[in-house]
Amino acid sequence: MPAPKEARERAQKLREAIAKYRTLYHEQDESPITPEALDSLKHELAELEGRYPELRTSDSPTQKVAGRVLPGLKKVRHQVPQWSLDDAFTEADFRAFDERVRRTLSKTLGREVSPTYVCELKIDGLHIVLTYEKGKLTTAATRGDGVVGEDVTHNIRTVKCVPENLPRPLDIIIEGEVYLSKKGFVKLNHEREKAGLPLFANPRNAAAGSIRQLDPEIARTRPLGVELYDIDHMNEPMPATQKDELSLIRELGLPASDRAVCTKSVDEVLAFWEAWHSKKRDSLDYQIDGIVVKVNERKYQETLGYTGKGPRFAIALKFPAEQVTTVLEDIVLQVGRTGKITPVAQLRPALVAGSTVARATLHNEDFIKEKDIRIGDTVILQKAGDIIPEIVQVLPEFRTGKEKIWRFPKRSSLCGGDGAIERVPGEAAHRCKTRGSFTELVRKLSHFTGKSALDIDGLGPKTVTLLMEHQLVGEFDDFFDLTHDELLALPSFKEKSVDNLVEALERAKEVTLDRLLVGLSILHVGEETAYVLAAEFGTLKRLQTASETELARVNSIGDIVARGVAEWFRDPENHAMLARLVPHLSIQKVEKTAGGKLSGKTVVVTGTLPTLSRDEAEALVRRHGGDPSGSVSKRTSFVLAGENPGTKLQKATELNIKIIDEGEFLRLLD
Repeated sequence: MPAPKEARERAQKLREAIAKYRTLYHEQDESPITPEALDSLKHELAELEGRYPELRTSDSPTQKVAGRVLPGLKKVRHQVPQWSLDDAFTEADFRAFDERVRRTLSKTLGREVSPTYVCELKIDGLHIVLTYEKGKLTTAATRGDGVVGEDVTHNIRTVKCVPENLPRPLDIIIEGEVYLSKKGFVKLNHEREKAGLPLFANPRNAAAGSIRQLDPEIARTRPLGVELYDIDHMNEPMPATQKDELSLIRELGLPASDRAVCTKSVDEVLAFWEAWHSKKRDSLDYQIDGIVVKVNERKYQETLGYTGKGPRFAIALKFPAEQVTTVLEDIVLQVGRTGKITPVAQLRPALVAGSTVARATLHNEDFIKEKDIRIGDTVILQKAGDIIPEIVQVLPEFRTGKEKIWRFPKRSSLCGGDGAIERVPGEAAHRCKTRGSFTELVRKLSHFTGKSALDIDGLGPKTVTLLMEHQLVGEFDDFFDLTHDELLALPSFKEKSVDNLVEALERAKEVTLDRLLVGLSILHVGEETAYVLAAEFGTLKRLQTASETELARVNSIGDIVARGVAEWFRDPENHAMLARLVPHLSIQKVEKTAGGKLSGKTVVVTGTLPTLSRDEAEALVRRHGGDPSGSVSKRTSFVLAGENPGTKLQKATELNIKIIDEGEFLRLLD
């Protein structure tokens, strides 16, 4: 089936954009978009070319090695061509690679073959090729276009871990990566900032900028490292396996990783990949963006051979990206528990940070205008650790002229009544003029029963919707008037589930004041503000009668929050609702621990913890006198990290801030 016009146009746009960003990344050491976003564009092009083979051209980025020699640096023609690896992004991608390897070997050798694989860490650095003649370093060159590279011998000689002479007079060509340590990167950018120089975007660019220049004194002053992983040629018999090859590199006194492992199955490869992604990655002082998997046996490598771009016996298995590219297909509205209307992007589904994302917040009208986001745009989507997916950048070079500018509508069926929408005076937010629509109430009541508030197990949004549809609840206090027989009459409710819900409602009657305040959906009152108010005023009665002036005097409570809280408690409907709700509850005081084990400490919680939710962990921090924070800074005392911690952990590492796991955290609190 021939490629449709839309696919041809998209492929051409992808080729042009990838070529532009590759030139900036590989030749000018600039990163207008992240390497992950560039990978995403390349992956989309490869999928298009796989679906429509006629789109695959000889000059396609999927078929050639990126890079060229910069003016001013001497050219070096490689004795052995330098290749570029294909990428895998998911478990399915790697299993497909394994199947190709086994199928090709079995077909070529006429028998079933089970190769082993060596897994190595994929350093995000500058590719380097070292040539030793009779044991003496003669040339160090960049990869360039794979045929011709740049002579950077004068700079590599300044890197302490690269020996000038080998222990024996060997002729050998070895390739690897030059990298800059994370701490070195932070220090270097700090020095450049003080000197008024532009900052490097990432350690890879900093390493490349240190090596691809004429003055060796620049490289000498920077904390550069080198890790070597492949022997291209030598005047002795080549090792029989990739594992032996790495051992020989180390025996020669050259820097090579001792973290590589030999695996016998796909599952072992994937376990190695997952362990380094979720647990070990941040323990390194250099950046890795995945692992490299190579067929271990050299005889099988030779049988598999090469494509025009790279080896068939190796693949780069990338870590789940925190930034990817996708297409914004539509913009819809979502109503929140306070009546706030938020625009939401409907996206072409994309795999980001290990999960498929099809929706992302667009915050407000000003955000959309500032970034010039249009329906049909190609965008960069980000989901770092526990951060809600959001659009961070538009790629306007993909525009075709069919994109649509989006404007905030005047009305929406989400709002009930006449559907009117208004912009909040002095703010970027919009809200429903008529309050109390069905959708708003579902969100409001679900929030009241949710984890951060009363935490009533079994009362999620679907059950709340069901209760509202049967006119059993419409206000907070209605939950505590539900009877066993009313619940049992609902569709899909069985005796056991009804018993469990009744028990959960009974447990929820004992609640701390801060969690109750969170559940009431008071404008501007989130978990942190609720805790501050509860600790300061002690009882709901005192808080109800507090004036705006008294509220504004509280540390971290500004005029806007004070006005919002005072107005909420003055509202007759809220006053009447509390009069009905409070008799059901036993409201516990919140007292900030003075001199607690975390007194004076600022703690950041990130990632998924084994047993605690983030809300529970932050509550423990508060109850032991500490202050939970949403961002890492020099004032952070330590970071409590779980799986998939995202960029917060990276920043903590760069700032040399202590990182602990849940076990150490609980031991600290005894």
